[in-house]
Amino acid sequence: MVTARRRGYPSEVYWWWSPDDHSSMQIPALRKLLHMSPQTSMVVPEYVNNKQEEYYMYTSPDEISSFLFVDVFGQTRLNVWSQDNQAWHSIYVEPADPCIPYATCGPFTICTGNSHPPCECMESFSRTSSWDWELGDRTGGCSRNTQLDCNGNSSSTDVFHPMVRVTLPYGPRSLQHAPATRSECEVACLSNCSCSAYSYQDSKCSVWHGELFSVNKDDGIEISSEYTLYIRLAAGDVLSSTRDKRKPAAGVVIATSVISSGLLMLMLLLVILRNRFNWCGVPSQATNQGSVGVVAFRYADLGCATKNFSLKLGAGGFGTVFKGVLSDLTSVAVKRLEGARQGEKQFRAEVSALGLIQHINLVKLVGFCCHGDKRLLVYEHMCNGSLDSHLFQSNGTVLNWSTRYQIAIGVARGLSYLHQSCRECIIHCDIKPENVLLDESFVPKIADFGLASVIGRDFSRVLTTFRGTTGYLAPEWLSGVAITSKVDVYSFGMVLMEIISGRRNASVVNTSSNNHVVFFPVRAISKLHEGDVQSLVDPELYGDFSLDEVERVCNVACWCIQANELDRPTMGEVVRVLEGLMELDIPPMPRLLAAITT
Repeated sequence: MVTARRRGYPSEVYWWWSPDDHSSMQIPALRKLLHMSPQTSMVVPEYVNNKQEEYYMYTSPDEISSFLFVDVFGQTRLNVWSQDNQAWHSIYVEPADPCIPYATCGPFTICTGNSHPPCECMESFSRTSSWDWELGDRTGGCSRNTQLDCNGNSSSTDVFHPMVRVTLPYGPRSLQHAPATRSECEVACLSNCSCSAYSYQDSKCSVWHGELFSVNKDDGIEISSEYTLYIRLAAGDVLSSTRDKRKPAAGVVIATSVISSGLLMLMLLLVILRNRFNWCGVPSQATNQGSVGVVAFRYADLGCATKNFSLKLGAGGFGTVFKGVLSDLTSVAVKRLEGARQGEKQFRAEVSALGLIQHINLVKLVGFCCHGDKRLLVYEHMCNGSLDSHLFQSNGTVLNWSTRYQIAIGVARGLSYLHQSCRECIIHCDIKPENVLLDESFVPKIADFGLASVIGRDFSRVLTTFRGTTGYLAPEWLSGVAITSKVDVYSFGMVLMEIISGRRNASVVNTSSNNHVVFFPVRAISKLHEGDVQSLVDPELYGDFSLDEVERVCNVACWCIQANELDRPTMGEVVRVLEGLMELDIPPMPRLLAAITT
């Protein structure tokens, strides 16, 4: 358990863990840093347990330069010096979310884990010290713009402002006589001068006195507990805020209309230009596919096409996908984005990434719809669903090796196109089997560009918020450094492993004694070194596969998941290797990956 104390405040738990087996000597995240042999590991663990004390200690070998520190977010970081890059790299961060430590942003603030910076003031509050915030010190938090009208009874003019989908602050108090309704809970808080907020959830009234700490709100990432917090404000602040919002309403509507019209005209112009010019380095596919470009659909038409959004195909973190049939009998998949803020972000990301590109291995964006706060994207329908349904689900079609190999090449070509052939480099940021769709001929198409980052050709890196899916994340995501297209290469390598085995990389394996978790990539690279890759292949294929192709795919995959991004090939090189036009040596065991076997 790790605790910390701010001056004048009680100690609070930052983060904790309780190992089932003390002999493991491993904090969960640090487990990734340990090698099979202590002589070659980046950190050497030691566990001490006697009558006087019990603790874990980690030391670095003499030849490795490292230091451990607590940053301004309250996160513990282990930095290691990279001789190759001549720079420090964070190889361990705990906790990973900067909002988890107590009072990260100070009082009366909201912390959003994947925003940069993560801290902002609550409604009607301002930074206590703007100078400190600019220096990265937010412990002073925010202060009220207007003092409360506190007379110690319910006739106070103060009002309550709701903050939805947040984690509740530290230090709630329960009332001696539990209010039966939310209104009674509000009156009880209003009657106490020190009461600054309340929450009423599941018939339980909780109140907070004084400053509010650790109110967190996640932007597109699930949080374990979400509530509505009602914060106490001066009536003048709320009225002022309402007037400020009403005044520019007409101007905002007019400006929005003008901008929307301009964007629509620009999009139509770009569609026309796309038919004349080569935007991404290859001839446009629009004419060949009989397309007339990206279409702006009416909401009513999409409702009719999807039978009032009743033909559900699936759901993800950003919305729900429905099957639809257009008036010309074309089958489409309609994604309805959820959440106004996050939906708008994904809508813009997908339109900007897919609106002007065409490739046989990228899902085609047919059109879009903007209706009030609703955002919908219309894609070509892929009748064979996603790759994961065929690899991991017992009711899916078992893909033969030839099909799997062609899927691997197709996804590689699609990524190579995004990284190297388009006018601007597009980093997908979330390559996984769920985002590889298959058409009627099992031709793969990369989908779901809601997390994509677009960077100009003059730049090789982009600093972006943490994104992606656990199990497919490159190590550099955890270090907080600017990423490159090599994060997609790493994810692709993990997908190749699953294409070979037909199961998740980390899955439970039944043995005669018990169940244990085996991380497949570690086993794969070991078998590659031993020359025994045939034992890695999905048993559902019953030995019907090309050993040369399996070795080639396994070799590429092991190069793609190297810890150092400079050791990974480009997607163009991956395509050439899979097509048999280029050879790669046997890769070394990735340093961080080897630690998982300990």
